[in-house]
Amino acid sequence: MRTFLLFLACLVFAVVSVTGFRGTKTTRNPIEIFPDMVRQAKVKEQAPSLFFPDRRASRYPVTGTVPTSDPVDQPYLNTGMIGDYWGDGIPISVTAETLKKGKERFEIFCSACHGAAGSGNGIATQYGLVGVPNYHSDHTRQMPDGQIFYVITHGQGLMLGYGANLSVEERWTVVAYIRALQLSQNATLADVPIAERPELEGK
Repeated sequence: MRTFLLFLACLVFAVVSVTGFRGTKTTRNPIEIFPDMVRQAKVKEQAPSLFFPDRRASRYPVTGTVPTSDPVDQPYLNTGMIGDYWGDGIPISVTAETLKKGKERFEIFCSACHGAAGSGNGIATQYGLVGVPNYHSDHTRQMPDGQIFYVITHGQGLMLGYGANLSVEERWTVVAYIRALQLSQNATLADVPIAERPELEGK
């Protein structure tokens, strides 16, 4: 019993020595078992850097760097907005190849939640995910193209943004494919080219 009490006293002393008493303040860095990268070597805004000889943390682009897109010259293409308003229209050429690429990206990144036809009934909803928009609802069909592009880029609600996963052009192909899905479920005969209507009418 005496050995156990001695061991317990030593253990309490060790814990108190490491953690300190409640309310104790110290300038020493705490001992962290799992810091989770809370503190790491990185560049902070408006702060100098000892890594570079001129001590400037903010660096100019490397000589010869060519931007992949210029949001100043093409604001709608890159943001989905025209001024302070959502833009409408697909700012890339919409061809069969465009829709094929959009379908491929949609099935990879979107169908798990939104479903293959965009009805909001993807496999994730069977495991408790709620609130997935149905692309065929009046609300979503009336959303401007630029707003859909923005949501794909930055996310909304439980949805994460895919700006880091899809290029600007790929995001627009997804928008184009979503519009094709909506048209496939809500089209009327008036939307069909006149030359192709007899085939649908069985004539």
